[in-house]
Amino acid sequence: MLGKLLDFKQEGNRVSFRFEKGEGSLTPLKETVFRVFSGDSTIPSKAVEKTEHEAGKALCTEVCREEGGVRVSTRCMSALVGDDFSVDFYWADGSPLCREYRGERTLSKGLGEEERELMAGEGHFLAEEKKRHKIEVLKAIEGDECFYGLGDKTGFLNKRHYAYDMWNTDNPDPQVDSFRALYKSIPFFMARTDRGDYGIFFDTTYKSVFDMGKESRDYYYFAADEGNLDYYFIGGDTLPEILTEYTALTGRAPLPQLWTLGYHQSRWSYKTEEEVQYIGNMLRKLRVPCDSIHLDIDYMERYKVFTWDKERFPDPKRLLSHLGEEGFKIVTIIDPGVKVEEGYPLYEEGMKKGYFVTAPSGETYVNAVWPGDSVFPDFGNPQVRAWWARQQKLLTSAGVRGVWNDMNEPATFRGEIPGDIVFSDEGQKADHTRMHNAYGHLMAKATYEGLKEADGRRPFVITRACYAGTQKYSTAWTGDNHSIWAHLQMAVPQLCNLSLSGMPFVGTDIAGFGSDATPELLLRWVETGCFSPLFRNHCCLSAVRQEPWAFGKDVLDIYRSYVELRYTLIPYYYDLFREEEQTGRPILRPLVFHYEKDPETWETNDQFLIGDRLLAAPVLQQGVRRRVVYLPEGTWYDFWKGEAIEGKRAILQEAPLDTCPLYVKAGSILPRWPVQQYVGEKEIRELILDIYPGEGSCLHYRDDGESFGYREGAYAEYRFEVESSGRFTAELLHAGYTPYESLLLRCRGKEIRLSLSGEGKAEAKLW
Repeated sequence: MLGKLLDFKQEGNRVSFRFEKGEGSLTPLKETVFRVFSGDSTIPSKAVEKTEHEAGKALCTEVCREEGGVRVSTRCMSALVGDDFSVDFYWADGSPLCREYRGERTLSKGLGEEERELMAGEGHFLAEEKKRHKIEVLKAIEGDECFYGLGDKTGFLNKRHYAYDMWNTDNPDPQVDSFRALYKSIPFFMARTDRGDYGIFFDTTYKSVFDMGKESRDYYYFAADEGNLDYYFIGGDTLPEILTEYTALTGRAPLPQLWTLGYHQSRWSYKTEEEVQYIGNMLRKLRVPCDSIHLDIDYMERYKVFTWDKERFPDPKRLLSHLGEEGFKIVTIIDPGVKVEEGYPLYEEGMKKGYFVTAPSGETYVNAVWPGDSVFPDFGNPQVRAWWARQQKLLTSAGVRGVWNDMNEPATFRGEIPGDIVFSDEGQKADHTRMHNAYGHLMAKATYEGLKEADGRRPFVITRACYAGTQKYSTAWTGDNHSIWAHLQMAVPQLCNLSLSGMPFVGTDIAGFGSDATPELLLRWVETGCFSPLFRNHCCLSAVRQEPWAFGKDVLDIYRSYVELRYTLIPYYYDLFREEEQTGRPILRPLVFHYEKDPETWETNDQFLIGDRLLAAPVLQQGVRRRVVYLPEGTWYDFWKGEAIEGKRAILQEAPLDTCPLYVKAGSILPRWPVQQYVGEKEIRELILDIYPGEGSCLHYRDDGESFGYREGAYAEYRFEVESSGRFTAELLHAGYTPYESLLLRCRGKEIRLSLSGEGKAEAKLW
């Protein structure tokens, strides 16, 4: 790409290289984190707002020429830079971790014109011809590599042998595993290898390609036709180590409000004030716990954002206040498209201030979405983001508690926005090709900042489109899935790969958005989805109703039981979010995340972990009433029966329609609450601890569940420990928030109630 290496120069931790056709640099940010860069350094990163490298510390232990190039060493790793800006990464002992592929790409000549015409005549999809790219990085496949991450992609957990595009795409067709692009672009993956683990983050918002060994069994590559060569290489011994360093670069999801971990009920659309109240009344009457009802586009006046339809919702403040008294928080959808209409304040103010994207000629660009002709805010401009942020007060003043950003790829009805449409990029002039993948990310950022200012509590934002780093501002759902079994099956690896891409607060539309759910599909989906961090039932206006009561009492009773299970586990989920904010470890985890030495976990697509203590093996196929479950090493307890099972083997598990196979690791301490109809319905003075024989410990966290006071120390933190002898101990480590009055220990059918002393210490003998 850059030709022969001519010279190099070291300036602190940064080593610059001069090649025949350009320049580049390699910078160790930590002992195992390197940045490889060539291009225009003035283009701002959307994901990396700061690099948490060890400021002032000399990370380079040696920089020297040797055969093959220039070696840059740290205490833990080294990088060998050669001609064409090839970069090989090694461990400190000289063993290779990830090396450049030195051969040429395998570019086939493709089909002849006659063959293409024949295939097109029958309607076969014809892939683009393989081509070279302006920026290409080829890495050798040297063993049993498995690739995980790459954000919101269809298909299976391991991405080896597949190829994907990073281009945020709204495609309402039923998604299958051959889709190359969906709503989100997160150009980061982790590799599990027999030489160690590593991650690569290709920080470009331009359209990029990731071919993970589809083109050749000898290499994988990532590439782009525009922008910079700018990637971060992260080495480590385990996948959790890699993810910790990646999220240190791109940010971590902040602790959410407690109520957001409850159940959310939605549909396109609950069209009137009366219908919304009816949904709330039914949920409370039938005792289905619920914290939030979501309003889709029909609450607006002719789909104009930041408006209310005065006929359908004559007094939204009164409605939301009444629902709030019943424990419901309202989340409203907002799209980026602003209706072209004289007299519409948002449109007129935006036009007056030049806040919308323009054609190269300078005219405001117009396309169509739900309200018809629409214009699009230029979110790359900080002033526009601040303006959009201020609009959130129109919602919060009515009592809205969260904002759901949709259509922000951005999706348009008259074809995709042309590549030359003019956008801003933090004070620079840019175009759509550069800002497309960052559009939803920047909209989420503006929404987050606006809610934080207007409401003061931790913002709750949902987004459909995003880029790397969006986890700092928003949760996400997987978009317009369908009520088909294939999409339930795909939900597990899809959510796990999003989690491994730094997006921990994720979920799917329970029972599917498009098509029609069946009673069995609804139940199997809620038995799976009740464990996803974002737990929302949502479907489209043309689909059969799929509220919990839609298919009769028997279905309702099972559905309710899994919603109740989720509510009892909310303190455990809250602990996991606290852990995520501190370490980057997600809530949902594929088995390989903790058991990567076991080859049986590398391709497990139908099971997952919740934290490191719970293992769910849901039924994902119609008519199945028993399934094979693989339990990793150690002892596991059947959650429902309490039986101990030795792991590192597969078992045949009965799974009637009302049962999702669920297991708890020996030595686990699970914090639980009693069932509530909504978070905060009951004052929790006593914490329930389900304890499973074995040896283990955990940290448990508590705060007010909504403010940022915890960042100033307003929280309580406990350490619970159980020994193999049966001795249990509890200790209050930090007393910045109201402590529990007592603990209820449950183990082997026995209950022990412990009062906590003034020092917050207690102990008991469990067996």
